[in-house]
Amino acid sequence: MPTDASANELTLRRPSTILAQAFWVAGFSVATALAARLEIPHSPVPYTLQTLVVLLAGAFLGPRNGAVSQLLYLLAGSMGLPVFAGGAAGVMQLLGPTGGYLLAFPAAAAVVGYLVSVRRSVVWTFFSMAAGLAIIFVSGTLQLYAVLLHSVGQAVSAGLLIFSWWDGIKLTAATMIYFEVAKRWPRIP
Repeated sequence: MPTDASANELTLRRPSTILAQAFWVAGFSVATALAARLEIPHSPVPYTLQTLVVLLAGAFLGPRNGAVSQLLYLLAGSMGLPVFAGGAAGVMQLLGPTGGYLLAFPAAAAVVGYLVSVRRSVVWTFFSMAAGLAIIFVSGTLQLYAVLLHSVGQAVSAGLLIFSWWDGIKLTAATMIYFEVAKRWPRIP
């Protein structure tokens, strides 16, 4: 049973913990928006750094806060802030050819956050983040197929295979960034 002193200490810490969490959630949401602006235009889906940030958000913030950071990003874009690739905004971006990728960001961050918490190793981190990427690419490719291409082969080629080298680099970078920083800070508050 906590003493009065320890109960007061917990009460004093709680608001700062909530503020720290809000800061990092908002920070990763903004980082995702900035990563969307670092773009190599390509049709129908551009090359961006968004997935790198989504993977790191899940790993550093955990499943709940990682997902919330990406929900905040999607909410900002749906409300008209130009946070999507190419400075795009609006709900129609979520319903269009690239919407499947975007809509998978919260689930991918949650899965990465959960899996990374299970075990600490470079290999496990890599596979945890690969699972997050798989969620993004399955969702994105399915929506690309349904909304634009209507050919499974074309959707897989234009929505997955063409990005394999690029996302391999981002996956490796995210794994190494997380693993090195996590030696000191496995979870951001």
